[in-house]
Amino acid sequence: MISQQRADNYELNIWSLLRGDLVMRMAYRSDIGRIRLVNEDRAWAEKTDSNMIVAIVADGMGGHQAGDVASQLAVDTFREALQGSSSTLTLEERKTLVRQAILQANETVYGMASSNKQYHNMGTTVVAALLQPDNGVVGHIGDSRAYKWRDGVLSQLTEDHTLVNELVKSGQITPAEAVHHPRRNVLTRALGTDELVEVDVRGISWAPDDLLLLCSDGLTTMVSEEQISLTLLESGLDLDAKADRLVDLALQAGGDDNITVVLLHHADDTVQEECAT
Repeated sequence: MISQQRADNYELNIWSLLRGDLVMRMAYRSDIGRIRLVNEDRAWAEKTDSNMIVAIVADGMGGHQAGDVASQLAVDTFREALQGSSSTLTLEERKTLVRQAILQANETVYGMASSNKQYHNMGTTVVAALLQPDNGVVGHIGDSRAYKWRDGVLSQLTEDHTLVNELVKSGQITPAEAVHHPRRNVLTRALGTDELVEVDVRGISWAPDDLLLLCSDGLTTMVSEEQISLTLLESGLDLDAKADRLVDLALQAGGDDNITVVLLHHADDTVQEECAT
């Protein structure tokens, strides 16, 4: 169950994404999980005045509640950096815009961590999307992921910046071994932990009926891509119920971490995706 505050935010985001020419449905869920005492995940999505969709998920890390400070700072800074952006920008210009917004968030989080002892070494992952009717941009740092669902096929758009992923790429371990590796949560890159950081940015095609999933690793370490695909394929569930199902699957698998899911549907028929009340 989500809190009343989360429900209010969800309804506000649904309304804002329906304004203008680009029809988009959104479902957002975030759960503390079964183990953690604090939810350090943050997420945000909205439609800009220039008819673009902006969404971000950040998974904070650091002791003494520094993780939730880092993730909230990252989301707020990214959001402010994209305010007033023009829809007339080319794809390459929008890729630069997303990269610069994430780098600005890195500067903000790193500055806070450097100047406040209680926030020393705090950081966060980030995965963000900037969407127009026919294409989009995805940028990320860390192991929060973006997936695109098109015609029944789930495609991972991001590559984890983790130690185990590097070991898999070098052939030292298999993908199956990576799932249960004792250091699977070790990041090789994060936002806010260093003054300079590299951001992975890519352009994507974006067509009617496509669905974009942004999520923290609290989902992907607990729920397989096959389970995610089966959930998105379920015709009897609206977008809201699919988000609920994904979070429930992570909780049923143990809920070892905070779980955050943002689903964005490039919808032709909004009637099928009406928000459940």
